[in-house]
Amino acid sequence: MTASADLHEADLRNADPRASGAHDSDPHDSDPRDSDPRDSDPHDSDPHDSDPRASGPHDAAPRATGPHEATGARDAAGPREAPAPASADLFRAVFRQHAAGVAVITATGDEGPVGFTATSVGSVAAEPPLLSFGAGTGSSSWPTLARAEYVGVHILGEHQQELAATFARKGADRFGGTSWRPGPHGVPLLDGVLAWLVCRVAARIPAGDHRLVLAEAVALDPTSPGRPLLYHQGGFNALRH
Repeated sequence: MTASADLHEADLRNADPRASGAHDSDPHDSDPRDSDPRDSDPHDSDPHDSDPRASGPHDAAPRATGPHEATGARDAAGPREAPAPASADLFRAVFRQHAAGVAVITATGDEGPVGFTATSVGSVAAEPPLLSFGAGTGSSSWPTLARAEYVGVHILGEHQQELAATFARKGADRFGGTSWRPGPHGVPLLDGVLAWLVCRVAARIPAGDHRLVLAEAVALDPTSPGRPLLYHQGGFNALRH
């Protein structure tokens, strides 16, 4: 496959499965859905609770500054460099700084099962249970994925670096040496993953040379405990305590 389901499939193909990074905190521990703005009472922080009259005259008086004090910090810093114009390479470089969970997307069609490694999977909504991921229209999996009604989404564990590399490698026999089974709606399910979902494709939204696939979960299983596999700085990494 040529283009990733994410931002940089070429990096995924070159990722060293032996690479291990140091990540002290699990990004999955902080789920934006756990922080519901409706749980916050606006009256908990009432601007009327802070009376400006409670401050003494000396507290409120601004300190006079001379012309040199006002510009000193800027002069010391010197002129700022102009930001680099956006480019595909710089865009990829920025996202190499972003540690992302690793998943494998699978589907099946007339030519048999297909799959690819993805780092773009994200939850969209809980009701209904929607997720999204990116898929490159130039990838070998796209012709099947473009017609598939259902897809499988597999969350990989830190022990599955080789599996992630296999499904990212161009020309690899991705299912030949992989333990898998047919799941609901005939979707290929990989064994030994942390969790899997079978999803009905709801939309394929054009996004540059990719499609943003929106899918609704119809069956799922948080199969086993464990720590997730991450992709960071061009390599697959495990979390560290």
